[in-house]
Amino acid sequence: MAEKELERIYVIPLQKIKQYTTTSRLAPRAIKEIKRFLVRHMKVEEEKIWVDNSVNENIWSRSKYKIPSRVRIRAIKFDDGVVEVSLPELELKESRREELKAVKETKKPILKKEEKKPSEEETKEEGKETKETETQEETSEEEGQKGDVETEVKKEPLKETKTKEEKTEEKQQSGTQKSEERFTEESSKEKNKTKVD
Repeated sequence: MAEKELERIYVIPLQKIKQYTTTSRLAPRAIKEIKRFLVRHMKVEEEKIWVDNSVNENIWSRSKYKIPSRVRIRAIKFDDGVVEVSLPELELKESRREELKAVKETKKPILKKEEKKPSEEETKEEGKETKETETQEETSEEEGQKGDVETEVKKEPLKETKTKEEKTEEKQQSGTQKSEERFTEESSKEKNKTKVD
């Protein structure tokens, strides 16, 4: 675990934001200004700043149109350069970062089943099985033709599932066919007009 390097309490003024920002953007702009302030004073990158939910709720407490003129925060800088920001009024039980690590450790990883790659022998066996099933289907179809007409009516063909790629190809082909049909219709109309004129 990373040890605390620095812990400081800052009062960040937000009055200028109120004056120079559109009212509907005040709260999001205040959060950005807090991060910018910490980048300047804690000497870290903006991506490494973690703003606690309590600070966010404090900014948004009076809606996004009316932010407080100043905010008092506690900034803790860790060894690896991550800065955690929270309100100093709250008792610091455990840093949010350590809580997240504890939760992550308790979760069981979800392992995906590894698909077995078929070897050459298995593919040959599958090929034989498919040939056998095809011959069985052919014989059953021949027997079905000899049977009653009623049984043929009740049989429904199996629907094949199509992949997304096949569906998109069909759509593209149907789109080109439709455009060709429109073109032929337009050209036939033009020919008819020229004949009439």
